[in-house]
Amino acid sequence: MNDYYGDLGVPRQATQQEIKSAYRKMARKLHPDVNPGPEAEAEFKKVSQAYDVLSDATKRAAYDRGQDPYAGASQNFGQGFSFTDIMDAFFGGSGAGSRGPRSRTQRGQDALVRLDIDLKTAVFGGQETLVIDTATRCSTCTGSGSQPGTGTRTCSTCAGRGEIQSVQRSFLGQVMTTRPCPECRGYGELIEQPCVDCAGEGRVRSRRDLTLKVPGGVDSGTRIQLGGEGEVGSGGGPAGDLYVEIAVRPHETYRRRGDDLHCSVQVPMTAAALGASLTVETFDGPTEVDLKSGTQPQDTLTLPGQGVTHLRGTGRGDLVVHFDVRVPTKLDDRQRELLGQLAEAREESRPEGRMTPASNGLFGKLKEAFSAR
Repeated sequence: MNDYYGDLGVPRQATQQEIKSAYRKMARKLHPDVNPGPEAEAEFKKVSQAYDVLSDATKRAAYDRGQDPYAGASQNFGQGFSFTDIMDAFFGGSGAGSRGPRSRTQRGQDALVRLDIDLKTAVFGGQETLVIDTATRCSTCTGSGSQPGTGTRTCSTCAGRGEIQSVQRSFLGQVMTTRPCPECRGYGELIEQPCVDCAGEGRVRSRRDLTLKVPGGVDSGTRIQLGGEGEVGSGGGPAGDLYVEIAVRPHETYRRRGDDLHCSVQVPMTAAALGASLTVETFDGPTEVDLKSGTQPQDTLTLPGQGVTHLRGTGRGDLVVHFDVRVPTKLDDRQRELLGQLAEAREESRPEGRMTPASNGLFGKLKEAFSAR
């Protein structure tokens, strides 16, 4: 009987990885393209035959019991030897044990949908209804793909193996190649009567409503993962995941920067000069704010904790109110007279233009207010 362990130079208790590594090393050394000549070719066939037996759990077990599958077949090497085994050895395949019919039941694909929400929902969170158009399990065949009352039969072409083999002659001798069965597409069985509703797929396209809980603090680009809410797999396989990408609609009043909200409030020149109490509409309701006397254009007032909920953590950002001081453009005679008197009292009848550093004037305040995003 052939000594396959000795041919590969491994002990009888060698693992599959050790056998594969030994064969890979020897095959590279003895391959006819590297080491031409009849002796090297014969040695290459011998170690390849040894690997074919020892890499297959069934053949190895029979060999260990004293049964040599290639006994008396030294001149017909390749009978039953698969070219796939060589590929497995060199490129990390799992060997003959991994081949066979593949399952019809496959996991479904993940799905991605977009959800438009209002800024207020992004601030506090809320519930939104999604309309999803995905693959769902066929209710007629419950995912089997067969018409109710029927089933499957073993493929006669591949005898249920899901693959067919062919033998070709090469410099290695007779090399067996394996490919998926074209009749059953590798499944090993055929559906006798495919379901008329899903055409044997086990799934159909349908539209359904889904209620989504949107957490406070989300922003445009935030993705929410819903496990098992994606497309159902073929053969009634488990569904993939659904990813919901958030898009926050622009608000007519508020602008968001991080977790802070910004808004602009117009105030008359007189109120800015004298001071006043104003009511500002916020997402928390009307809020009274004090406009200090002498307020300048683009001065700000911060309302803590009235911004966006922190998505990861507790609390909320701030609401920053920008004051837009409006200078009157139309004055009647009485108003002009009064302003003239004010100018005289403040000795501003003939004002002198004075240059100020860019960081202190209006443009500096605008830069400070809007540069941090």
